[in-house]
Amino acid sequence: MPNPIALAIPFFFLLMGVELWAAARRGLKLYRFPDVIADLSCGMTQQILLVFEIAALAGGYVWLYEKHRLFTFAEGSPWPWVIAFVAVDSVYYWWHRLSHRVNVLWAVHAVHHQSEDYNLAVALRQAVLSVWTIWPLHLPLALIGIPPATFLIVDSLSTLYQFWIHTELIGKLGWFEWIFNTPSQHRVHHAINPRYLDRNYAATLCVWDRLFGTFIPETEQPVYGLVKPFASFDPMRAQVQHFLDIGRRLRELQGLDRLRVFLRGPEWGYPAAPEITRQMQQKHAVQLSSRETAWLAVTLAAATVATFLLLWLQFSLPLWERAAIAFAVLLLIASWGLLLDRRLIWSRSRSVPSAAPGPV
Repeated sequence: MPNPIALAIPFFFLLMGVELWAAARRGLKLYRFPDVIADLSCGMTQQILLVFEIAALAGGYVWLYEKHRLFTFAEGSPWPWVIAFVAVDSVYYWWHRLSHRVNVLWAVHAVHHQSEDYNLAVALRQAVLSVWTIWPLHLPLALIGIPPATFLIVDSLSTLYQFWIHTELIGKLGWFEWIFNTPSQHRVHHAINPRYLDRNYAATLCVWDRLFGTFIPETEQPVYGLVKPFASFDPMRAQVQHFLDIGRRLRELQGLDRLRVFLRGPEWGYPAAPEITRQMQQKHAVQLSSRETAWLAVTLAAATVATFLLLWLQFSLPLWERAAIAFAVLLLIASWGLLLDRRLIWSRSRSVPSAAPGPV
């Protein structure tokens, strides 16, 4: 079965191009090249590592389904699809909510929220460990008899649905907002405005947020990023930054507080998030020379093609070829982070000072 994400990659880039064009027509600047590099790098890293993890992830589900399922649906029955759709969407809501309210899970999920922009590229900014934090919550679907292929298709469609809601170009959508997750609702979720924090966890259906009291409509202009700014474009550092923060706090805490730092919300022990507007926010930035920009663009294109081929051919390539492609792309990604954070200097261009963690 072809990898649905590999099939979608050309459409991701096509839609990002459409968003760029539409934004330019409105006089808006939604994309910054260094941030796009970081977003796409995080997504590529996750998908590359998933090539080597899929056997364990899928194998556990298939083993439970074949050996221990409690129900078997008649061939051709629509019920596995209906149940899978509702269950996958509900599981995502609770996993997503836990990922914001339990600090050790937030250390994984925070990667998706680090960008201070909001565009379709941000949808691809994913954490490498997220598949492992949601995996245990999916296993009960195997026990109730949802076939592996049905689960894979429904879960992939849920992931793909969430791509289009990462845009500022689409306003509110009337009656659609009462049932489905939309760009307006998800902008709220990515915002660091105090009234918006920890709201709107939906994947496809927004009914879970409305049922369980986590829904809030978009009323004031959202400001994006983290309450404590990440201030880096390094995709490798992005994956571990909050774990490093937890480690630092562990050295400062004693007794049961060392357990609480894992299980409480990420805001535990810090002052309440201050009010913030776009005028107050100073986004982290870096100034690139034309030579650096050209090198990043060319190598990004090469890495994207290599990642596509790796995902497309993952079940036919020998292990050593998969490992060689993965290593080459990950090495490129690591070099981008070093360059963008000015730890790899090859020109006289200067970085723009990052925003101090003041009002954000």
